[in-house]
Amino acid sequence: MSVLTYPEAVGVGLLQGVTELFPVSSLGHSILLPALLGGHWKQDLDVSAEGSPYLSVLIGLHLATALALVVYFRRDWARVIGGLFSSIRRRRIRTVEERLAWLLIAGTIPVGVAGLALDKVFRSTLGKPVPTACFLALNGVVLYVTERLRRGGTGRRRAGASVAPGEEHLDPEVLSDRRITKLTLGQAAWIGAAQILALCPGISRSGSTISAGIFRGMNHEDSARFAFLLATPVIGAAALLKVPALLGPAGNGIRGQVLAGSVAAFLAGYVAVRFLTKYFETRTLTPFAVYCTLAGLGSLAWLTLA
Repeated sequence: MSVLTYPEAVGVGLLQGVTELFPVSSLGHSILLPALLGGHWKQDLDVSAEGSPYLSVLIGLHLATALALVVYFRRDWARVIGGLFSSIRRRRIRTVEERLAWLLIAGTIPVGVAGLALDKVFRSTLGKPVPTACFLALNGVVLYVTERLRRGGTGRRRAGASVAPGEEHLDPEVLSDRRITKLTLGQAAWIGAAQILALCPGISRSGSTISAGIFRGMNHEDSARFAFLLATPVIGAAALLKVPALLGPAGNGIRGQVLAGSVAAFLAGYVAVRFLTKYFETRTLTPFAVYCTLAGLGSLAWLTLA
């Protein structure tokens, strides 16, 4: 009978909070790390085990990560929500805030529909260590190819964003929103649809979305910002669907552990998004591409040869 100890819950919470936002796949790491550690970690933290509450726990922890994103982007979400209501009330889309609100809605719809239709299929058939290791390596290849194809070799030329004359006094967030809202609704939907790939354990939600944004001509900073804003309602909604299960019989004996893991996930998520928003002002996806490729291939070798 699998259980969930407090050290496991806190460890998984920290892991989930960081890897959900770093472009390295939180679900992939949550499947691979217990398998590589072995022992009671492998037994307790197996998403494919019959009757295991681990997947519900993982998705429940996403609620803490979504809350961290809301807290960090609280001013942005206040503007977006205000823009949505003003757009509905006045029946038009004119301001940056109004346009950003509808871009986020357009970007959320594809993954929301696909998640409801395909989530169980993807995770029940692919949520095992060996396929996950393959997908993690593939995630690294995709990140690396994104940099090579769209950034002329190393990718440093367009990593950050320049400031136009006369805009020096504006907040960086406002400038980023202005650039993001140059997207069409169709382009936003296409970028948001890239999150569907994250249903495959090992493929990163943020990595897929940032890569899609870069392919649409956005710089790294704006792509990351748009990816984090898009992720908030998706992660939060998926988590809320699992919370009732944790409040029922499936959560018996582990609610305290889930709470401890959630606190860890919130703190780790807040630190991660704070770091990454600064990181992508001047840096690229290349280090994450190298890490994912090596970690995926190394895990695959260990799992199949050991």
